[in-house]
Amino acid sequence: MSITHRTIRTPQADLRLSQSSGSGMPIVMIHGSGSSRAVFARQFDSPLADAHRLIAFDLPGHGESSDARDPATAYTITGLAQTTARLLDALGIGHAIIFGWSLGGHVAVELASFHHAVSGLVLTGAPPVSRGPLGMLRGFHANWDMLLASKKVYSERDIERFEALCYGDTASPSFREAIRRTDGRLRAGVARSMFAGKGADQKQVVEHAPFPVAVINGEHDPLVRLSYFETVAYSSLWEQCHVISGAGHAPFWERPDLFNPLLSRYAEMVVKQSAAATPTRRTQAS
Repeated sequence: MSITHRTIRTPQADLRLSQSSGSGMPIVMIHGSGSSRAVFARQFDSPLADAHRLIAFDLPGHGESSDARDPATAYTITGLAQTTARLLDALGIGHAIIFGWSLGGHVAVELASFHHAVSGLVLTGAPPVSRGPLGMLRGFHANWDMLLASKKVYSERDIERFEALCYGDTASPSFREAIRRTDGRLRAGVARSMFAGKGADQKQVVEHAPFPVAVINGEHDPLVRLSYFETVAYSSLWEQCHVISGAGHAPFWERPDLFNPLLSRYAEMVVKQSAAATPTRRTQAS
């Protein structure tokens, strides 16, 4: 198995990505605010990278990607999803599992509302909320820490606190630098767009998804209300709302020993389901 890196130019930003040489169905991984594709290192360093074509990229304004050329339109949930769609199209991806963490989960749901390539959806630390402030309050804990998600300029103290919220005491030394590098205009823009109710109604998208939806959260997530996930009327929830013991907001990083087998089992199911549906699609087409 090998990992390659490249940069793809899209209308809004130049996106830096990594992908594994696995030949199975692609799993596209979208990181959270203040992070980068490096947060998925423990998935790339696992059998998942051999079994599937893992793809992780830095969102605009993050990591090694460029800042957005037009922040007003790019730094919204809809703008980030459209940029992700451009990336999928540039890579020639017709079917993929989209795994979104935190902000990346909301981008993934928005993407699923309009892009044909989404064959499966994995949400971690990303409650699929209804539009507007009330929906946000139902899905997230209302406390002062949440203000960090919308703050444009971070002090060093803000950086330390945000790192602790995302990773507890498990952060890699590079994670703090990723927070520091992030374009703060994105935090402000995304928060504005979500509170204004822009984009798809994420609760409805997940409730009516025509593909299986996996929900995998950390037991001690300090940002999201785990009880909220049980109130969503899923039409195609995979198994149950899984909770990773001993983990916080980033269970795939903190407990890959528990998270990766779940992701692998889910991906196998999606592959089998897609294969079974293919003859039906051909019959309908003919």
